[in-house]
Amino acid sequence: MDSPPSPASPAERAGARDPLASLPLGDMWVFGYGSLMWAPGFPHLSAKRAHIHGYHRDLCVWSWVHRGTQAHPGLVLGLDRGGSCVGIAHRVARSDRDAAVKYLYARELVTHVYVPVVARIRIDGEGVAPALAFIVDRRHPQYAGALAPGAAATTIREARGRSGDNVEYFTNTMAHLRALGIRCPRLDAIARALDGH
Repeated sequence: MDSPPSPASPAERAGARDPLASLPLGDMWVFGYGSLMWAPGFPHLSAKRAHIHGYHRDLCVWSWVHRGTQAHPGLVLGLDRGGSCVGIAHRVARSDRDAAVKYLYARELVTHVYVPVVARIRIDGEGVAPALAFIVDRRHPQYAGALAPGAAATTIREARGRSGDNVEYFTNTMAHLRALGIRCPRLDAIARALDGH
């Protein structure tokens, strides 16, 4: 099995400056808007509710492997431009930064539909801080854009990939968001369409 990419290599392959260079030394915040909220997969000191402005959560990424195929793609979450989003910020100790970044780059940058950026977030009880986040690349062929709720629901019903069907992914995502007390009107509209309302 190939070893995970080094922290700087994805940015280098994209011909961009490593975004992590703009993060201050010390502990690092990582902003999660999807599965990173409830299954971060890396050591962290704390996890707190946080807001990011200028981006919103949406089912805007085609899944060609895990929740669909290229013939019948599924839809998975992305952090797209515009609006705002409530998520979870994980605080990573300075001693764990390198390992966390290596893990996150290997997890999030498999096809490079997600781009690592440093964004300012507002963390409950902490104020404003820079954080590592992964936004969707609108130029990537996996970018699905903002589908109408009905069209998104039809896609979700029909798609199945290596990790299971797309309905399971969406239902699990909505259950976790509700458990965290996070409402997302866009996803709620897709859920209603999926239920036939």
